[in-house]
Amino acid sequence: MEIYENEQNKSIEEERNAAIEKEKTKSKRKSNVLLSSMTGAIIGSAITLFAGSSLGLIASPLDHKADQAAVSPSGEQSKADMPVQTTSSNSNGMVDTIDQVSKAVVGVVNYQQREDFFSNDTQDTETGTGSGVIFKKTGDRAYIVTNNHVIEGANKVEVTLASGQKTQARIVGADPLTDLAVLEIESKYVDKVASFGDSSKLRPGEQVTAIGNPLGLQFSRTVTQGIVSGTERTIPVSTSEGEWDLNVIQTDAAINPGNSGGALINSAGQVIGINSLKISQSGVEGLGFAIPSNDVIPMVNDLMKNGKVKRPYIGIGLENVSELPPYVQREELNLPSGVSGGVVVTGVEPFSPGAEAGLKEKDVIVSINGTDVKSIGELRKYIYTKAKVGERVQIELYRGGRQMNVSLKMSERGTNQ
Repeated sequence: MEIYENEQNKSIEEERNAAIEKEKTKSKRKSNVLLSSMTGAIIGSAITLFAGSSLGLIASPLDHKADQAAVSPSGEQSKADMPVQTTSSNSNGMVDTIDQVSKAVVGVVNYQQREDFFSNDTQDTETGTGSGVIFKKTGDRAYIVTNNHVIEGANKVEVTLASGQKTQARIVGADPLTDLAVLEIESKYVDKVASFGDSSKLRPGEQVTAIGNPLGLQFSRTVTQGIVSGTERTIPVSTSEGEWDLNVIQTDAAINPGNSGGALINSAGQVIGINSLKISQSGVEGLGFAIPSNDVIPMVNDLMKNGKVKRPYIGIGLENVSELPPYVQREELNLPSGVSGGVVVTGVEPFSPGAEAGLKEKDVIVSINGTDVKSIGELRKYIYTKAKVGERVQIELYRGGRQMNVSLKMSERGTNQ
């Protein structure tokens, strides 16, 4: 009986030891599975990071060596966590790119004359701030592009450089419709010049960075990042020369008051847009807009050459038919019931192309060269982008309810042709 009990106890002890060994084996297997999963996650991250680095980020020779060192000759990862280093070096590359472009971004201060309430004397008073981008340096002169609305009405314009130096700028030229202006300063203040990229190659989802001075110079060269939300957008804007449909790039990079005139750059550090406006309605976020570089370049060239953008003009005052009460459309203009769009001539300048063509008040223009015109913006868009000085265009209109065509020869403002 005693021997049986000992054997039984021995058997129980062996079963207990076997159970412990079994649990150890299970635990070891679970650890191996967990380790394998974690390794897979790290490799997956490395692939994602490498793929990200190929989307336009410029790597220096040092970055390239780091990428090669990330995997040992045996195919195993080296002891150093190189995927993290790859990310860091790419990030530093972009940071360096932004740093270089930032040196070409300036603050622009608009000074206007104001009468002092107590002394009745006039003095230059700061009335607004914005941003600008140095795009050219030649000889002893350097040139800055900014928005027209940043410098409009200025008695004096002051530029603050990245170094903190301040200097007075001369307005070379400005164009309210495209909201662009060019300033000139002495080149001795300039170390870096930004280069333009090709905005036509932008795609929705591409990463972009906005650089400027939101809310004033105390936040100078603020950097915000986002993506291209849309290309070839058209935004109606009110300017000092009338209504205009502005071509813009849409981005969700934060653009705030003071960013106007600053740079929107791609990952290669090229300026692909000049930040201009945002939609600031309640409940609206991430709707900022920049003027595409491919629109900026020809305008800037015109402003530098002529001090203005030369455009053909007609010399007439206009009002949208759609904004007139129905009884005016019927009783004063005698428009047919099927005509609901077009623009009404409200005045004709003497000796203008419109006067020479015989246009009269209350004429309703409905097309130009066969292109329908439903608003002032559409008429201006056609004249300023498709018509040329010296060209003759055909205008279809209604006069007293009667449809007719008028031939008009375009001329530049201030000339009689």
